[in-house]
Amino acid sequence: MSSRSALGWTALAAAAQLASAQDGGSSGPTPYDIEDSNLAMWLGIILAATVGLLLFWRVYKSIKEYLRTISCLNNDTQRFFAVPNMTVAKLKRYVFDAPIFRKRHNREFMLSRAVNMGTLPNRLQTFFMLGYFAVNVAFCVIDLPWSAKEAEIGSLFRNRTGTLSVMNMIPLFIMAGRSNPLIGLLQIPFDTFNMYHRFFGRVVVLEGIAHSLGYVIPKVQASGWSVFNKAIEDPMIQTGTVAGLAFLLILLQSPSPIRHAFYETFLHLHIALIIASVVALWYHLEGTPQMNLLYPVIAAWAIDRAVRFITLVRRNVGHGGTKAEVDVLPGEAMKVTLHIARPWRFQPGQHAYLYMPSVGLWTSHPFSLAWSDEETDLSAEKLPMSSDDLLRLRKTSMSFIIRRRTGFTERLYNKANASPNGKYIASAFVEGPYGAQSLRSYGTVMLFAAGIGITHQVPHVRDLVAGHANGTVATRKLVLVWIIQSPEHLEWIRPWMTQILSMERRREILKILLFVTRPRSTKEIHSPSSSVQMFPGKPNVEALVAAEQEAQVGAMAVTVCGTGSLSDDVRRAARVRYERGNVDYIENAFTW
Repeated sequence: MSSRSALGWTALAAAAQLASAQDGGSSGPTPYDIEDSNLAMWLGIILAATVGLLLFWRVYKSIKEYLRTISCLNNDTQRFFAVPNMTVAKLKRYVFDAPIFRKRHNREFMLSRAVNMGTLPNRLQTFFMLGYFAVNVAFCVIDLPWSAKEAEIGSLFRNRTGTLSVMNMIPLFIMAGRSNPLIGLLQIPFDTFNMYHRFFGRVVVLEGIAHSLGYVIPKVQASGWSVFNKAIEDPMIQTGTVAGLAFLLILLQSPSPIRHAFYETFLHLHIALIIASVVALWYHLEGTPQMNLLYPVIAAWAIDRAVRFITLVRRNVGHGGTKAEVDVLPGEAMKVTLHIARPWRFQPGQHAYLYMPSVGLWTSHPFSLAWSDEETDLSAEKLPMSSDDLLRLRKTSMSFIIRRRTGFTERLYNKANASPNGKYIASAFVEGPYGAQSLRSYGTVMLFAAGIGITHQVPHVRDLVAGHANGTVATRKLVLVWIIQSPEHLEWIRPWMTQILSMERRREILKILLFVTRPRSTKEIHSPSSSVQMFPGKPNVEALVAAEQEAQVGAMAVTVCGTGSLSDDVRRAARVRYERGNVDYIENAFTW
């Protein structure tokens, strides 16, 4: 039997169950029942096809990057890879990497210093969301007998919108998970899935509201509001009302100003409302074919939580547990060094979630991993007698640099600042790692960072400088541009940069440009060497990218981790050069 036939029989069986549940099993499925099931199936096909296309693109890029890397290991000019594919360049410039309008994408809309309205999606994301929303609207109304009586059309419209709402809960819950397998499979960051999660959530709620109206309006028109005095005694109405109210409250608390102003309250209330809505839906859909759509929703949530729990236990239980050392740094920042019970192999681009019960109870917060060190544990009672003994004594530590903000970071900073010598030690749990990023296939790499965004870029610097010395990367030019408010912020990464600057063959590849936007005097601005230069004020991003692109070696990566305005500036500077050289723009952001 073909897959198409199997899907058709599945839809028919589901429709038959629906009709049986509604009509006491006295008749078979109506054409509208079958249509509802087919439309839900087509939503799944559309999403599966989208994932398939993205997976094909990801595989193509991975193969291309691998071949480019091995081709350029002993090739210092890499001229072939510096030439752009004009078709791909135009698609990247005008679709894939383009903002909706001229420039603004990641720069937040601020009504005031405290009220944040969020950011805009890019052009491709906007096309997808508008298209998918239009498909849902069309599916909600297509082939319904709109000239029929209100009671009949209300019943059909209610079944249609309810089925599509539950169907859309499947991608909604998958995209909410930290352990979402599509993140690694498609190499799409959690930040992007988080944006789509909010979009699908609104689609689900709007279809849920339409589902409720399909019941309420015909009833009120026929018998007035008094009909609900009896209807509310029906368990299906009761559970549907609970689910609908929970969905509505989720929608009302979802706008960006509320999330940002009361994030921890929002998160806990959000989880509680989700549990309430799913439990209510379980009883509301009992005995209907739509129950088969709710099973994957619950499975997605349960698997994500189970994977996270297993990860926490695996990383933090045994070997004395995980400890966190918090050191206060200048500029209201902290270095958090984690001695993890069972560490992992450190890679650039990773982030992890930090739990510190003494500060934030059960809450967790994501931070970029900035550094990893190996040291010998000298507390062992027995002297090492073999190479295996020596390996067992090697302990891996990993570090975050965290800027003081509000909530958890403010409480942690205050605890560390009040501790002797500005050092606070406590038990912790770390969940991760999530994400990873490789720039090894690019001959030219430009890394832009603003403030604490340097934590994402420093691992790339160390990785590429070490790879160049070992002959394992294609990179021949590496430029780090770091924008800071004060020279004291250099202390955040000074020990790590000292190690990098002493690495073998570093001068052949690395150039560091420091821009201080608020120096207290011109005496603070001095360049230690020709490869490490310091300037006052903000950089001219377009001029910097243009200068490196004119002399680029091989393919060029331009990456940024920092403020929204800097990201938009770097995006614009890279996009206008897509057709002059083989340039890729990579944005690293975490919005919520």
